[in-house]
Order: sequence, then structure tokens, then C-alpha cells
Amino acid sequence: MITVRLKQGRERALENRHPWIFSGAIDRLDRGIQPGQVVQIADAQGAVRALGYLNPRSQIAIRILSWDADEMIDRAFLRRRLEASIARRQRLPGLADTTACRLVNAESDGLPGLIVDCYDEWLVLQSLTAGIERLKDEIADVLMELLEPRGIYERSDVDVRPREGLTDLVGPLRGEIPMEPVAIQEQGRLFRVDLLRGHKTGFYLDQRQNRERVAAYCPGAEVLNAFSYTGGFGVYAGTAGASRIVNLDSSADALAAAAEHMALNGVPAERCENVTGDAFRVLRTMRDQARRFDVIVLDPPKFAFSKAQLPSATRGYKDINLQAMHLLRPGGILTTFSCSGAVDELLFQKVVFGAAIDADRDVQILERLGQAADHPVLLSFPEGAYLKGFICRVD
Repeated sequence: MITVRLKQGRERALENRHPWIFSGAIDRLDRGIQPGQVVQIADAQGAVRALGYLNPRSQIAIRILSWDADEMIDRAFLRRRLEASIARRQRLPGLADTTACRLVNAESDGLPGLIVDCYDEWLVLQSLTAGIERLKDEIADVLMELLEPRGIYERSDVDVRPREGLTDLVGPLRGEIPMEPVAIQEQGRLFRVDLLRGHKTGFYLDQRQNRERVAAYCPGAEVLNAFSYTGGFGVYAGTAGASRIVNLDSSADALAAAAEHMALNGVPAERCENVTGDAFRVLRTMRDQARRFDVIVLDPPKFAFSKAQLPSATRGYKDINLQAMHLLRPGGILTTFSCSGAVDELLFQKVVFGAAIDADRDVQILERLGQAADHPVLLSFPEGAYLKGFICRVD
């Protein structure tokens, strides 16, 4: 096995057990190394400290697989890691009456670059890196052995793959293809998830616990669910007794699914309204129409894919939060999220503060939100905390 030595003074990642080593920390690379090849990682003195896979095409050159330098990265290793990750979910609270969850959360579960989500009898796999691409077939075989799903569908159509020198891949890996939307339960609510074409792996599983928290503020409320996708927050609001739910999204197909989900969960159609359009424009139109709400949820897509995009992203976050504050009745509840990894919680709080100043509203943070427990964050990998949110009272 090839050994990669780090530069003197560039060993902090090893010392802190961080799973990433950037290209600038490497002393030199052999020309023959292939993207995704497993290597030994040595400190500047030559002592082997870890094993990982290397991609010379990526700024994140090495992703750590094991801190045991004597471990073999083979099928038995993959089986141990997958078994451990699945077992962790079986011990989690809050998954009663739930048939969809994340089983493997990449670096935070010791398998960097791998996402595996379960939707009832189906698995969806995302391969984010060249290293996982080389291991993908064995991973799929082990998952079939461990869980016996009807099929494993690949959704490796994510923005990070080009940085690894990879193209998008979508299609069946093992077993049957889920041609129809898959019926799932989430904390007793019913949804139908399109695994082939839906956002991410089909559904925003990371918001499960947050949907429950927001629902607690919705009895009797008029609720605006902006960037609603297929209506997850709206369904929870409706089943909690909201008097009216407005789902706002740019996709008519997503809103049609939202209407179906409302009906599936017994929310009367007369309490529901679907608005198709660009949220930035629609929020302004609603402001001009003097519409008012008791609860607003802002769950936009990622605005910043890199630090270079932070200025435009923060402007976007400030704008939608400002418009939402204009639409809230005094004492109303604003739940606002950012899933941009480049925007940390402190920066996001500053952005919401700036919106509050411009809106001339007093705003209190009531609750701080993050991703659901089946999307854990390894303490040595704070980058894994991509989802952050606040439940605020706006006076």
C-alpha cells in the first residue's frame, strides 16, 4: 500500500481526528495514484497514523476511513461499518411510526462520501466521492445481505461529484426499480416519495424532528409554508390543527404532491391553498396585498455552494427573512432555515438579526434547530452540521 506523508506542521487534522486532509498538507504524491485509491497516511516523521482514500483531483485530497493503521479496508471492514451505522439508528428515540430514515451519514458514520437512506422496503444510495465510487458495488452487496431490501436505487446526482472528477449517475444498483412513489410513514404522517426524481434522495428526512417542533406552534394558526416542496411542514401544521395552510413553491408538480399529502393525512382541502411561483417575488406580492400569517416557515434550498458565494447567499437569506417578518402578525412565529454548509449558525443568526433591524421588529429566538438525529454530526467534523434553523417570535 502506498504511504502518503504530510508536511511538517500540517498534521493538525490527524491530531484532531478530522476526516479530511487537504492537498496543501501533503508533502508529495506518487504519480501512479488513482482517484479513490486507499493509502496509508503518515505524519512528517514517517509514522503511519491512519488509512484513507486519496483523490489527487480534489482539494480534499484524503478522506480518512480508519484510525487503525493495521486495519484492512475490505468487504469485512465495510460490513462492520454498515452494521454499526444501522444499529445506531435502531437505538434512536423518535422513530416510532416512521418507515424512512438515514442509515449512513457519510463522515459522521465513518464512511466518508457515502449516504444511504431507507424508504420502507427500498434503499437509496449516494456516492459523493471517487473513493466510495470504487467501493460502491461491494457496499451495495453488503446492504442487500444485511437488510434484504426490494431494491437499491442510486441517486448520485449531487453538486459535489464534479469536484471529485465524477459525472452524475442515477439508476438501479440492485433489485427492483421503484417505478411508483414509495409510501412511507413519518411519525404517523403519510407521504408518497418519488425516489427516482425527488429532491435529494426523495424527501427531506433531515427535517423530521423540526417538522414536529414547528407543528407545536400551529394549532389554530394561519400558516405560510414557503419553499414547501411536497408539503412536509404543511402536513404537520394541518394535522396539528392549523386553520389555514398556504404551501408556496416554484414547482407545480411538487405542489400537486403536497395537495395529495394533505388529503392522505385528512387535512380538509378548504383549509389548504397552493401558490406556484418564485418565493422572493410572491412574498413581496403578499406584502403588497397586506396578507398576514401567524406562522411562517422558510426552508429554502442551498444558497451557497462555496465560500465565494457567501455574499449573494446572505443577501438572499436576509431578503426572504425580511419579507417574512413583514407578513407576520405581532407575536407571530418565524421558523427559518439554512442548509448551506458555508453559512454557519452564527453568520445565519447575524443575517436574521439584520432582517429584523430592517423590518423594525423585535425578534426573540425561542428554539435552535438542526438536522434530525439520524443525521448525526461527528464532534471532530463540525462541517457535518449543515442544517441550522431558528424558531423565532416576531413582535
